[in-house]
Amino acid sequence: MAVVVGAGPRPANQQAVDAGRAPQFEIRKIEVADVIDCITRGVQDFGRAPRYGMFFGAFYAIGGLIIVWAAFAADYPYLAYPFIMGFALFAPLGAAGTYEISRRLEGGEPLFWSAILGSVWSRTGKELGWLALVSLFTLIIWLDVAVFVFLAFYGVDIPSFPQMFASIFTSAYGMAFLLVGNGLGAIIALFVFSITAIAPPLVVDREVDFVTAMTTSVRAVLANPRPMLRWAIVIGAALAISFATLFVALLVIFPVLGHATWHLYRRVII
Repeated sequence: MAVVVGAGPRPANQQAVDAGRAPQFEIRKIEVADVIDCITRGVQDFGRAPRYGMFFGAFYAIGGLIIVWAAFAADYPYLAYPFIMGFALFAPLGAAGTYEISRRLEGGEPLFWSAILGSVWSRTGKELGWLALVSLFTLIIWLDVAVFVFLAFYGVDIPSFPQMFASIFTSAYGMAFLLVGNGLGAIIALFVFSITAIAPPLVVDREVDFVTAMTTSVRAVLANPRPMLRWAIVIGAALAISFATLFVALLVIFPVLGHATWHLYRRVII
């Protein structure tokens, strides 16, 4: 029997009739096994519609490559890593197309480009845009923190990329820089994960404002800390593999994560 947190008296997809009240969504308690099952279903969805999934994966991968190229072209190689880590904050939003694919596969609806792209825009409207704006604001904060940490450790004399690489991995000073930077980045990433874990598929699937979607996502994470933490670790590891392959692995990993996120949302939200 499912344990429900924050249950309301009416169906989850119906807005409250009281003026000024946001809709409330019932949240199920899940286990780590549910996360594993959602990943399995994500793999299955990708196998049923690979060309659509790979399109969104390629689009995201190209965006990552452009960011890395821009950092080196502007002679700011030390910003390439924080830019890429910050770029990962937009993964849940970039995967909106995969949510629509999974929704259609789930409902037995046909798949074609105009329906997928058109439905994402018509269903989400400005709400997905507001979620993107929140993520952009967080990215700016993350980049400010990254620059501050870099200046705190290295000052204004920017070392060359080989010098910085050698310093990070051959000295205690460099390792401290790496640990502090990644530690602060992990805190910001955890915050973003909490507000976007299920918010994007929620606004794709139902008529809900972005604030309600974010607060519902936080409630879902707090109600299921252990499985959600495991899911965050899976996402982080998968994106790390993608970055290590110069984004090539994103062609498969990105859509699989997107499809799995949809099924996790369906598992958590009633």
